[in-house]
Amino acid sequence: MTERPDIAAVPKPIDVGPEMEALRRFFGDVTWEGTIRAGGMGPGTPTMTGSGRGRHTTIQDGRWIVGDYEQEQYLEDGAFVLKWQLHWVAGWAPEVGEYRASMVDNYGHALVCRGWVDGDRLVFESMDNAQAHLRFTWDASEPGAIVWRNELSTGDGSWFPIEEYRMVPG
Repeated sequence: MTERPDIAAVPKPIDVGPEMEALRRFFGDVTWEGTIRAGGMGPGTPTMTGSGRGRHTTIQDGRWIVGDYEQEQYLEDGAFVLKWQLHWVAGWAPEVGEYRASMVDNYGHALVCRGWVDGDRLVFESMDNAQAHLRFTWDASEPGAIVWRNELSTGDGSWFPIEEYRMVPG
């Protein structure tokens, strides 16, 4: 049976390629504990500890990875400050030949990022038009853990580390 020309003319969804396999290794279900540096959430903000978790699924037949994250944050004396929540969607965008991700959080932030895999590291940076230029790095060089780092560009080309966590399966 031959395909009808009118049906054949309709673009079909992309195939899931090796780019998604390379991405999957960075997005297992995880937990973490660590520190948010003083000034990391804006000028004058205190040092805080964070305890969090991330859960992941795939959508659209494996074309996108979805992560839902939560983190409780406390002052150094143990006083509760807030619960942060983030929804993340990442995958390969063949039309631009790179990874893309979108994220929204309970602060009302909405951000689009571009990304790349470099060996054991996955890096996503906010697009040039973002109000704050952020860089997120997942380092999978340590067996059984991912070291995740969140940094903010200071405007002079240097990066200010906001937080870094050793994420373990959980």
